[in-house]
Amino acid sequence: MRRIGLLGLLLSCGAAAGVPLLDGGHLKGRAQLAQYPDDSLFRQQLGEYDAGAAGVARLRFTGARGGFSFNADYQLIAQYAEPLALPVSGGSFYDSARAPDDQRRWWDLTDVIERDEDFLLEQRLDRLNLTWTSDKAVVRFGRQAVSWGNGLIYTPMDFLNPFDPAAVDTEYKAGDDMLYAQYLLDSGDDLQFVNVQRRDAQGDVSQAVSSTALKFHGFAATREYDLLLAQHYDEAVIGAGGLLDVGEAVVRGDLVLSDSDEGWKASLVLDWTWSWAWRGRNFSAVAEYFFNGFGLRESDYDLAALETDDELARRLARGELFTIGRHYAAGSLLLEWTPLLNLTGNLFYNLGDGSALAQGVAQWDLAQNWQLLGALNLPLGPEGTEYGGLETAYEGLTLGTGPSLFLQLAWYF
Repeated sequence: MRRIGLLGLLLSCGAAAGVPLLDGGHLKGRAQLAQYPDDSLFRQQLGEYDAGAAGVARLRFTGARGGFSFNADYQLIAQYAEPLALPVSGGSFYDSARAPDDQRRWWDLTDVIERDEDFLLEQRLDRLNLTWTSDKAVVRFGRQAVSWGNGLIYTPMDFLNPFDPAAVDTEYKAGDDMLYAQYLLDSGDDLQFVNVQRRDAQGDVSQAVSSTALKFHGFAATREYDLLLAQHYDEAVIGAGGLLDVGEAVVRGDLVLSDSDEGWKASLVLDWTWSWAWRGRNFSAVAEYFFNGFGLRESDYDLAALETDDELARRLARGELFTIGRHYAAGSLLLEWTPLLNLTGNLFYNLGDGSALAQGVAQWDLAQNWQLLGALNLPLGPEGTEYGGLETAYEGLTLGTGPSLFLQLAWYF
C-alpha cells in the first residue's frame, strides 16, 4: 500500500507542478462482462455471467542529450477477473486484456505487489531503452516494441509481439527486450535489424528462444515493398510483402515462410483498403484474406487436436497467433460520425467452418484529454466450430461463449 501511495503522490505532482523528465501518461479504468451458454465449459467454471475490472496507470519518462535519448514507461496495473484455466477464450476480451508478465522476457522488470485467486496488483516497466540517432542511423537498446508487415487485421510478418486482431485498445504493444537498428539509404530505402533475447522454460537466457531478423523496406514509384530474413526461436523465416495503389484503393499484403519441424509452412495476408466521404461523413473500409499455414484443417476441429498440435499450440501460447483454422476473411468499416466519435464494425470469419466473430467498437473523445472506448463481441456459429465453441472431452460441453462487453475510460495528462 505504501508504493501505491507514492504513485498517487507522483501523479499529483506530475499534474500540478511537473516531475523531472515526466513526459505525460494516462490513467485507464476498464470493465468486461461475458455471458456463457448452457453447454459451455466456461459456464461450469465461472457461472452464466463473468465480470472483470482493471485499472492501469502509465507514466512516460524521457530525456535527451546530444545524439542520445532514453525512454522509460512505468505501469501500475490492478486487475480483478475470475481465472480462466482453459486454452482459448472463444471471442471474449479476457485473453488480450490480461496483465503482461516477464516470465519469458530477458529482463524481469515486473514486481507483483499482491496476487490472489482473482486479483492482481503489479508494477512494471513496459519501456526502458537508450537510443542513439544520427542523420542516417538509429540504434535502440532495451525494452521496446516494433511493428512490421502490411496486414491491417492479421499480421503474419509481425511475429515478435503482434496485437490480437480483435483487441480493442491497441494504443501500446507490450514491450520486449531487444536491440533495434535502422539505417536509411540515400535512395530513401532503409534496413532494419532486430535481436530479441528471451528466457526458456527453465528461466535461462537461450539462443534457442531468441529472435534475429533483418528487413529491407524499399520504394519503387508508387509502390513499397518489404523483404525479410529471420531466425525466430529455432526456425528460419523468410518473407516478402508490399503495397500499391489500385485506383482510389490500396492493396497490400505479405507472404511469410517458416521452416517448422514439419517442413516449410506458408502464411499469407492480402487486404484492400478504401476511404471516401458520403453525406458529409468520412468512411474507411478494409477487406482482408488470411491464410494460416499452421492452422487446423476443418476435420480436426476439437480441443484434443488443438492440444496435440505442437506447432500451433506453441504459437498460440507465445501470442503470435490468435486463430486455430486455416482460411479467414475479415472486414472492417469505420464511420467518423463526428470528429470526436468514431464507430467501427468488424467481422472475423472462419471460411473453413462458417463461424464468425462480429464486433462493434465506439471511440468517443468526451472532452480534452478524456476518451471513452466501448465494444461488443458476438460469437456466431454452431457448436464444434471455432467461434461457436470447440467440442471438449466432456460430453455435451464446448468452449462456447456468448456476447461480451468491454468499456474503458481513459484520462491523458
